[in-house]
Amino acid sequence: MTLAEKPGTTVRGGAAGDRPAGTHLRRGMKPRQLIMISLGGAIGTGLFVGSGAAVGVAGPAVAVSFLIAGLVVVLVMRMMGELVAADPASGAFSVHAEKALGPVAGRTIGWLYWVQVVAVVAAEATAAAAIVGAAFPAVPQWAAAFGFMVLFTAINLVGVGTFGAFEYWFAAIKVVAVLAFLGVGLALLFGWLPGSTSPGASNLFEHGGFAPTGVTGVAAGLLIVIFAFGGTEIVAIAAAETADPRRNTGRAIRTIVWRILVFYVGSVVLIVAVVPWNSPSLATGPFVEVLRTAHVPGAAGLMSLIIVVALLSSLNAMLFSASRMIYSLSERGAAPRVFSALTRRSVPRNAVLASVAFGFLTVVLNHLAPDKVLPLLLNVVGSTILVLWTFVGVSQIRLRNRARREGTEDALPLKMWGFPYLSYLAVALLAGVAILAMFDTAARNQLLATGALTAAIAAASWVSLRRSGAGRQAG
Repeated sequence: MTLAEKPGTTVRGGAAGDRPAGTHLRRGMKPRQLIMISLGGAIGTGLFVGSGAAVGVAGPAVAVSFLIAGLVVVLVMRMMGELVAADPASGAFSVHAEKALGPVAGRTIGWLYWVQVVAVVAAEATAAAAIVGAAFPAVPQWAAAFGFMVLFTAINLVGVGTFGAFEYWFAAIKVVAVLAFLGVGLALLFGWLPGSTSPGASNLFEHGGFAPTGVTGVAAGLLIVIFAFGGTEIVAIAAAETADPRRNTGRAIRTIVWRILVFYVGSVVLIVAVVPWNSPSLATGPFVEVLRTAHVPGAAGLMSLIIVVALLSSLNAMLFSASRMIYSLSERGAAPRVFSALTRRSVPRNAVLASVAFGFLTVVLNHLAPDKVLPLLLNVVGSTILVLWTFVGVSQIRLRNRARREGTEDALPLKMWGFPYLSYLAVALLAGVAILAMFDTAARNQLLATGALTAAIAAASWVSLRRSGAGRQAG
């Protein structure tokens, strides 16, 4: 183990040269925090709310949509884990893409991810503020959004240890909430709750059958579900600031398989088993409807609180991710050097402030047009997750083949299963999802917008590299 790998030491943001001691990001996050963050990373509104929309288009067969999406995520995260364990860096997949495919690719995916995450930060603050505003009409939506932005900016400015502590408890609340939901759902399904009658398996096969909308419905559900897993990549970025990242990354990645099976697939199977899939109430509150069926008092208020926690957890995590990504880009010369400056606590303050600036702008927009902000932000986020995961897959294949040629493959701390076959399968599945998206109007528009944005960033990165190269030659 080298000095940079020991607990409590520091870590570079990317591929920059060495700096004097004390001027790097610190490995201040505890292993238990990273593992809990990996557990809670994908538990958000995609599960609590988005699963209802998926049930509405696929019926009980939405379980198949979740299984396919879960397979994709498991494979992608295992590939990401191999890359991170071998080369932990705050730029994560951007650094790996640069090493595998060149500087244009690294800059493109880094900036694309930063733009996406900055939009997510604003979207989560807006959504959480809307729920708070609905519960407490006296609190204006813009004021709640402003309060959330100030709070989580402060948390991220204090240090990685504070971020890790907050995110640990946010994730713990989400995990406990899902486990409690599973417990109530199973008790209802098996007839263990007083005053409730078990529906048995009737809801799975009545009301049009298990797949009432056919293969088309399963495909439509897959398009909704695949984006629900956004946020899992936080573990790749956070690992760089964790003690002994090579070992702890593997531990965190290994939890993903059972997490998806239990939390996502288990939850959605219980939802369609307990409540008829064509129930109108499932579209906006699937978890609430199950709890109401189980006669849990205050179900709606309880789930609203859990959803706010999930939104704020995502805001906190995405702000951290965005700041580390632009910090890494700065270290590699792909962003202004001011963003790689660190405070005495080893916090990239300018990177945090740059990443949160758009969120504060949306506070103003929330004041002017509160009903239009969230849909606009969600369209901006679009389908960037498909591009990100594809870059991860291609980078892993290239770098693993390189390690095999150089004879260093056996030294990899964490390896992708069944390489290269499962790696190629993951990339093929992502391509299949993209093809499906082209047959859905909303998904197609988002995919085309994401493609245009990716191409624009790539072109700008190529021009920037050409100019910097010419400048060095002239010098």
